[in-house]
Amino acid sequence: MVKPSSPTPHHLRHYNLSFIDQITAQINGSLVYFFDADDVANKLNINEASNLLKKSLSQVLSLFCPLAGRLLNDNLTVDCNDEGVPFIETRINFSVSHVTDSSSTDDVCKLLPYDMDEVVDTVLGVQFNVFDCGGIAIGVCISHKVADAMSDLQFMKNWAAVTRGEPAEQIRIHFQSSSLFPPKDMLGFDPNLYIGKQKIVGKRFVFEASVIESLRTKYSKNVLEGQKPPTRVVALSTFLWTRFVAATKKEGSKQIHLVGWTANLRPRMEPPLPEYAFGNYYWYLQTFPMLDEQGECNDLGRLLGRELSKIDKDFVVKIRESEEWNPISEEMVREIEKGEMVLFSVTSLCRFPMYEVDFGWGNPTMALLPTWKFKNMVCLKDTKSGGGIEAYVNLTGDDMAKFERDEELFAYVSTTGLQ
Repeated sequence: MVKPSSPTPHHLRHYNLSFIDQITAQINGSLVYFFDADDVANKLNINEASNLLKKSLSQVLSLFCPLAGRLLNDNLTVDCNDEGVPFIETRINFSVSHVTDSSSTDDVCKLLPYDMDEVVDTVLGVQFNVFDCGGIAIGVCISHKVADAMSDLQFMKNWAAVTRGEPAEQIRIHFQSSSLFPPKDMLGFDPNLYIGKQKIVGKRFVFEASVIESLRTKYSKNVLEGQKPPTRVVALSTFLWTRFVAATKKEGSKQIHLVGWTANLRPRMEPPLPEYAFGNYYWYLQTFPMLDEQGECNDLGRLLGRELSKIDKDFVVKIRESEEWNPISEEMVREIEKGEMVLFSVTSLCRFPMYEVDFGWGNPTMALLPTWKFKNMVCLKDTKSGGGIEAYVNLTGDDMAKFERDEELFAYVSTTGLQ
């Protein structure tokens, strides 16, 4: 257990969750960072690297008090009790390439201290993995109850900076989420109710920059005058959704399709929040796209743009002050559970600084996501170079088997390096 280098002051002992934290499931935001054996060996040996990471983590935890504490079961508070962070050291009896060259995300899960859907009261966990080839992978889980993906990455950049010798005093912190989005009375609400109970299969599909540009061109043909062409993320999301529908649709089905998105609230607030604002600053958007007779979709970008345009300072005030708290109505939940409505969710980590985590032996050679335990969930992130995008697709086993057989999908997927 790595504890903060200095005790948490008494007035910071209780960290209050925000309203958005309250409605967020108690899952573990997870990412694994891979580093080349030679890059590490040129700087220090494995034991030195491990000790250095623990020392710098201890220093950073003194600034990020909630991460060394424990979540209370009141859905309101983190007890910043300095109990510390589990730091697990693991020897891996295969090479890094066994994980990084695989399209399956199953082995990525083994490099993390917790499963993504494992309900734990610890806020942060670290697993330091050493491979037979000498390479290392640092697996990190941060509870989504207190932090979104941007917060996770800002913490990682700060930890890395202290590890390579930068003073912790220079770290900028911003813990104001509970004052910006005060908690609400949610007695009886279980945010973990929507954690999937089905067995989910996760696969990574890589799309090169040229392919994504061809998709942007394809979906720009029906853009109305004055409208912007679809972004890289919208074009790829549209393509993946249409292939999902084509692979899984049932004859004669009258299912309604809902495509959900997460939006970063930081730049949309008044005044805008800095990137290092720590907490959950996201909102869930809903779009109901349609397919034409050829099975194509030309309106997803327009629908998303319309929903994004609604998120302004007035909308943020409404979120803050309204008694309404659930972005998905109970009726929609029932329709999804009955199969009358099919939810397909997209989260984009594109443009996020996950390859800027330098502990002193260079930036990661790879950064990989584990299997997400929510069906019909897609997470997009940039490839390290070349302008491509990796799509992490999480489906039930039956649906993944159908999805992987889709010929049009694989006409666009890069086969370089993945098995």
